[in-house]
Amino acid sequence: MVEPLCKYFGECGGCASQQISYDKQLESKQQLVANRTNVPPEFVKVFSDKEYHYRNRMDLVFNPRGIGLRKKGDWRTTIDIETCVIGNERLNELIKEIRQNFRDVDAFDIRKSQGTYRYVVIRTPGITSETSTSSISFVLNEDSNKTGEAIDKIKHYAKISTANNIIVTYVPRQTDMSISEEFFVVKGTDMLKETYLTREFTYSVQGFFQNNTIMANKMHEYVRGLCVKYSDKKMTLLDLYAGVGTFGINNAELFNNVHIVESDKHCVAAAKINIETNKTLNAVITELDAMQLKKIELPTNSELFVITDPPRSGMHPKTIEHLNKLKPKVIIYISCNVDQLGKDLPKFKDYELKSVAMFDLFPQTPHVEAIVELLLK
Repeated sequence: MVEPLCKYFGECGGCASQQISYDKQLESKQQLVANRTNVPPEFVKVFSDKEYHYRNRMDLVFNPRGIGLRKKGDWRTTIDIETCVIGNERLNELIKEIRQNFRDVDAFDIRKSQGTYRYVVIRTPGITSETSTSSISFVLNEDSNKTGEAIDKIKHYAKISTANNIIVTYVPRQTDMSISEEFFVVKGTDMLKETYLTREFTYSVQGFFQNNTIMANKMHEYVRGLCVKYSDKKMTLLDLYAGVGTFGINNAELFNNVHIVESDKHCVAAAKINIETNKTLNAVITELDAMQLKKIELPTNSELFVITDPPRSGMHPKTIEHLNKLKPKVIIYISCNVDQLGKDLPKFKDYELKSVAMFDLFPQTPHVEAIVELLLK
């Protein structure tokens, strides 16, 4: 047991493990991944880095005193916070700046379902404050009659803010969301940039992107090594649940061609930009739900290499069924939900589990990512 670094620990619902030494956290997560993949703990390679100040995105809730996070065990109550020890340095700078400029605002009351200011979403990608670009999304209740006043205040703040990009997002009062199709740019742009393995990737401030830049880079380095191990210029790389195309683009030069498959239209648009920016001439992006994978003409057996990075729900059964028909030589399964990974792995009966690695993208929480290497028998 150790002394928690955060003064809000125990009240705030954000972290669960600060009272446990980081070595013990890693040991526990290694055991969890081992149990779910049915291998000895020592078989699981462990990758970690900063145990604090790593997170580059936070969705903070407006309250009458400022901004904060949900109370542990009571999501209707907000704990007012001045700083967050898992947020990176730049993110905490912006928390302080926002608190100074948005005191006593008309905060949304989730119990009464009324009020104007709902969330502020801060994103600060980059390794250091010097290399970081930043965005702030002010999420407003679209049903409030005070949105005009709020927008005027946000526009004034945008002139003095150190954030690169500021947007206003509207959500209905009945929903509890911090992203929406309804938004407009107040300052800068609605797109952000991040660098993985020297390549630059663009993504939407409203879209998903990894919240731990250093560890995401380590994942890319690891996957790159697996691609180098097997690939040759005769193979096709299939990048499933691809997001903005990071894994496909980063490894495209190792393969004859790359099929990038993603269902979210915003990610697809960003992937097209990333293909062009990185001059990935042998890659194509298809907007498609992975469950409809059979609609794409793909090679089979030794000519196909798959990287799949599904959401927490895992791969759709139809996706798994079609992959088993294609019988790619290698499947690299990247999982953000090792419980689901454990359910999906037995479905690949023709494959041998060659390696397992865990990446601690979320220290001080129970969450962990895993990467497994499956080779056709």
